Amino acid sequence: MSSKKLVIVESPAKAKTLKKFLSSAYKIEASVGHVRDLPKSELGIDVENDFEPKYITIRGKGEILAKLRKEAKAAQAVYLATDPDREGEAISWHLKNALKLDSAYRITFNEITKNAVQKSITEARQIDMNLVNAQQARRALDRIVGYKISPLLWRKVRKRLSAGRVQSVGLKIICDREEEISSFVQEEYWSIETELKKKSGEKFKSQLHSKNGEKLSLKTKDETDAVIDELRKEKFSVLEAKNGQRLKKPAPPFTTSTLQQEASKVLGFATSKTMMIAQQLYEGVDIAGQGTIGLVSYIRTDSVRVSDESYAAAADFVKNNLGEKYLNPERVVYQSKGRAQDAHEAIHPTYIEQTPEALKTHLPRDQFRLYKLIWERFAASVMSPAVYDTITARIEAGPYHLRASGSQLKFQGYLAVYNKNETDAEKDVKMPSLTKGEPLTAAAITGEQHFTQPPPRYTEAALVKNLEDLGIGRPSTYSAIISTLLARGYVIKENKSLYPAELGIIVNDIMEDNFRDVVNIGFTAEMEDMLDKVEDGQTEWKEILRAFYPEFEKEVSAAETKIGDVEIADEVTDVICENCGRNMVIKFGRFGKFLACPGFPECRNAKPFFEDAKIACPVCEDGKVLIKKTKKGRKYYGCSNNPDCSFLSWEKPVGKKCPKCGGFLVAKGKKAKKAACAQAGCGYSEDLAEEE
Repeated sequence: MSSKKLVIVESPAKAKTLKKFLSSAYKIEASVGHVRDLPKSELGIDVENDFEPKYITIRGKGEILAKLRKEAKAAQAVYLATDPDREGEAISWHLKNALKLDSAYRITFNEITKNAVQKSITEARQIDMNLVNAQQARRALDRIVGYKISPLLWRKVRKRLSAGRVQSVGLKIICDREEEISSFVQEEYWSIETELKKKSGEKFKSQLHSKNGEKLSLKTKDETDAVIDELRKEKFSVLEAKNGQRLKKPAPPFTTSTLQQEASKVLGFATSKTMMIAQQLYEGVDIAGQGTIGLVSYIRTDSVRVSDESYAAAADFVKNNLGEKYLNPERVVYQSKGRAQDAHEAIHPTYIEQTPEALKTHLPRDQFRLYKLIWERFAASVMSPAVYDTITARIEAGPYHLRASGSQLKFQGYLAVYNKNETDAEKDVKMPSLTKGEPLTAAAITGEQHFTQPPPRYTEAALVKNLEDLGIGRPSTYSAIISTLLARGYVIKENKSLYPAELGIIVNDIMEDNFRDVVNIGFTAEMEDMLDKVEDGQTEWKEILRAFYPEFEKEVSAAETKIGDVEIADEVTDVICENCGRNMVIKFGRFGKFLACPGFPECRNAKPFFEDAKIACPVCEDGKVLIKKTKKGRKYYGCSNNPDCSFLSWEKPVGKKCPKCGGFLVAKGKKAKKAACAQAGCGYSEDLAEEE
């Protein structure tokens, strides 16, 4: 037997980071994710034998397992150091079984630091079967729903479709919102703003609020004009004026959900991109002169709890680098929502002294931007509130009352560090000092027409927030839900907004008509609560399946005869098949959309599908600009006449020629508000019109 102790983690990157913190007495190997799973070729859940799962070795993992068995057999002890959640616990359990280990120590750490890793060794425990069983229950539920309904969709609608237990609820939420939008009836309303002037000449704006103590509701221009005429006859005076202060407190450090939401709003990241980069930051990044460092704590969490050590490090940093007045004199203990797993901490930098500025030259751009977001949000969470001087006033004009308010930033507080959007940094609204009874004159009275707006379509960030608020899914599932809906062609993403494709609406209708429990939001949230009870040891995991399956099986049987074949016409394009002259159509395959000739099988012509950027080619002017992707997934713009036309750009052309050199202009800036010449050395730029 070797004198070494074997530590098994999921990823090579994590293994590399761990090697810094464990002595030569430990050998560290990676399982490269799951090693066992349910078979792809069959249901894998024996519904006739009390839902016993059938686990097999994942294809391609044979060599890895053989190596791990050899290492484990020779090791003095085996430590299973997979991620600290249900999925990680299940991977450890599968490893123990696959390696035929009589005993193994389970260790977990919320961050990959020397203290956390070494402490985990001293606190090694047995595998927590409650966590494992919660994962088994979720996996079995998802497998049963997917493998029973998906083949039905293949036969009745189209091949390669899928239904998922949580995915289907996500689709329903998007479809329900689209129905709200389409049935929305717009209504007109008006508001009145009055610019008031003091005797000194100082001006400020106020809004008409009420008449004779009742809030005004103006529906038409005629109503509004009549009120304006009355106001012009009245004398204005200050009824009440109050000076005060308002504190704006920092937000808690990130959970998985809030990180995905903020990265979407501030950085424009898709949820899948956020999770991929966050995982890299957690597992370890090579920093020149320092080696591999895990820069952030575990990134799948619904808790806002922060350890005493992490808080103390952040507090010391703020006090020493910004000054004591920027540190909140009282530690704020943030409260997690609902049944958050408080064993985890909120997402935070593992070393607060590793500032974004210090790492900027060491990290790729997207890693740097996400790390900066996490670091600043965490540092801000221990800081003092921002302080605003405020003034509010009520103005009297005969039977009418108007309201005015002003606000000016007095002390930045946490805004000195975390100031990401307009909700964090309010613009100063200046107001002169006012005294009760002070006379005023109306410099201008204007009415403004408005229309009620339909509810907005969900963005990825808004959908994640809604799923979390409804108790649907868990931190590790949000990104997968959205990615699946997009990959299946059920949902389309355009300018950050998600809306259902025709296929998504058809599938949602089928699900609602035939599998009401599966798409019922309350039922799905209740299932999440049941899984939490399994994790807490309050419920036996197969009880969930015993309660769910009988009724579900009846619905599947009924749907087989109830659902008729659904015809979905292929979308016809203006791309002409060069072999037979037909207009090619869009088809769905394993790797997404592609163009195919409708003359199949006589004509088998097919080619990649590229999204139309709806801009004429700036080089040949005859072709269209198409949005393409490299083999590694990087987006670029090319001409539909390629290879005859050589146009290619990594930045989006705006459909304009450069007036200086004749080249073409491309969109620049975070919100594409500027256009610049793509020709090297030209230097021309201009502001883009609002509609662009």
